[in-house]
Amino acid sequence: MEPLKGLGKADRERLSAVLRATKGTVSVAQAAKVLSLPATPTAKMLARWAKAGWLSRVRRGLYVPVPLESRTSDVPLEDPWVIAAQLYGPCYIGGWSAAEHWDLTEQIFRTVVVVTVQRPRDRNPTIKQTDFLLRSVQEKALFGMKSVWRGQVKVDVSDPTRTMLDMLSDPQLGGGIRSTVDMLKNYLKSEKKDLALLLEYASRLGNGAVFKRLGFLLEKFSPADQEAIAQCRERLTTGNAKLDPALETDKLVTRWRLWVPQRWLGE
Repeated sequence: MEPLKGLGKADRERLSAVLRATKGTVSVAQAAKVLSLPATPTAKMLARWAKAGWLSRVRRGLYVPVPLESRTSDVPLEDPWVIAAQLYGPCYIGGWSAAEHWDLTEQIFRTVVVVTVQRPRDRNPTIKQTDFLLRSVQEKALFGMKSVWRGQVKVDVSDPTRTMLDMLSDPQLGGGIRSTVDMLKNYLKSEKKDLALLLEYASRLGNGAVFKRLGFLLEKFSPADQEAIAQCRERLTTGNAKLDPALETDKLVTRWRLWVPQRWLGE
């Protein structure tokens, strides 16, 4: 843990100028533009400020300011969403993280879900005490997002319907099928419910398993939504899917071409 050290007058003025001109994070390119300096000396300057404890290094070339009240530069991320947007853009906050934002769940998840067009080697990085879960998609799958303000920075987050779509497509993004179903129930009884949009999004995403899972779950938990159930039946693809790939399944529901655990049929 590096204690904060003093800076000379010139460094204080430069650091102040950089922090005034940036929002949440400081990159070498941003600082070089503010200070009208080449990248190499700017990078060395940022590294020196980080060593002195006034900046905290997130990764090579990217830093966050250290709060004045902090006695050390070893600080957690003030807003992981902002860091995710900087590190993994183009991207959006999705899964259970978006569900929390839209009040679709009361569960508290420590890990931040990020859906990105990048293909990082580490899909479960820990950055400054914050855990991230990364999922990669093609750029054409970046739809159904809302921009939200996080301090002075705009960050993209999946809208409520896209949030449900992603969790139905990959139940792990909802913490498993159990919590995904709880969020689906909350979605269905909320003003955010839009099954027509959900079906449109599902067609656009092109994951046939979504129609199988959604149709089965609507038939089970919201049978009054007959039109949506019928559309799911019409859009069934060939082959069988699992309700949750992470679960052992022993019963095939043929009308939905869906493998489910036996206990789900008696609930």
